Amino acid sequence: MRSSLWKAGLFAVSGAIGLAAQEQPTSHDEPIHTLHVYTDLVQVPTLVLGGNRKPLKTPLPEKRFSVSIDYGPWFQVTHARQEGNDPISLSILLDTSGPAADLMPKISDAISALAPSSLSARDHVSIYAIDCDLTRSLNDQPAESTSLKLGVDLALRPWKIRQQDQHAASCKQSVPLWDALGFVANELYKLPGRRVILVVSDGRDSGSVRLWNEVRTFTQATGVAVFGMINTAVTSGWNSAMRWHQSDANAFQTICELSGGMVMATSPDSIGKTLERSIAMLRDRYIVEFPRPSNSTRGDFIRPSGISVPIRDPALLADPTTVPSDPSHAPEQGQRRILLKPK
Repeated sequence: MRSSLWKAGLFAVSGAIGLAAQEQPTSHDEPIHTLHVYTDLVQVPTLVLGGNRKPLKTPLPEKRFSVSIDYGPWFQVTHARQEGNDPISLSILLDTSGPAADLMPKISDAISALAPSSLSARDHVSIYAIDCDLTRSLNDQPAESTSLKLGVDLALRPWKIRQQDQHAASCKQSVPLWDALGFVANELYKLPGRRVILVVSDGRDSGSVRLWNEVRTFTQATGVAVFGMINTAVTSGWNSAMRWHQSDANAFQTICELSGGMVMATSPDSIGKTLERSIAMLRDRYIVEFPRPSNSTRGDFIRPSGISVPIRDPALLADPTTVPSDPSHAPEQGQRRILLKPK
């Protein structure tokens, strides 16, 4: 994707559908319309920010967007629009360790307040928490204020009990951050809609089996954008999260940005507004649309967004009712090595 403005990245989504109508005579010689459907276009949710990493004040025209697939020639997109109210499949991962724990007392009210102003019943939400174990309290449910609050409260209940009882036994996380994030991404990529993980964490891993770069590759290949939310205490002494020097923090930032998300700093008092801003940022993304590459013969993935390119079906192409696409209107795929889709 090319633009004179800074971009946080791209991430994946399902292919759009091209439609064509053909007429077939009936036994009474009366023509009827037959709708023939075939996949041809690719859609890319694209996060575009200004130099200050804030949303643009003026929308970009679609002519400002071009694509290059695997280092192939640049090609202007067919169409681009802002995402708006497209349904979102959102997974929220709450990490109760480190400075992120200071964000937990107010996060239940903050998340429940997202509905119905920022999230509607068309959006589905899952809620996870990393405490002694990785738990899921809400699974792919329509976004509704009461259910969101109940889901967060259930996820954080064991942690809150230990915070209130000074004599309660402590525990060690059995599922570190990268392993937890990989599991959540694996569950989420099976769902429809614009797939997003919101991670409230300090961004540090405590010894996962899964490497952070595996998580980065997986989220790209499965079309899952990761947005991180960290306590400002983590970045004290630096100007922003971009100035972190710890390897874990850099890895967290890399996972977020190369999956099409970003890291946002917040505090216990501003957690609500930061959550609202993150959803508004999702709504402001551009859905960039272009035809399947003219020289693509298989289903491919485009880094860093992990877009699934529709496979050419010989039987479909041979069908006389199929309206063929014009190769001159499609981009040309380069020779760069592609990502493999997780099994």
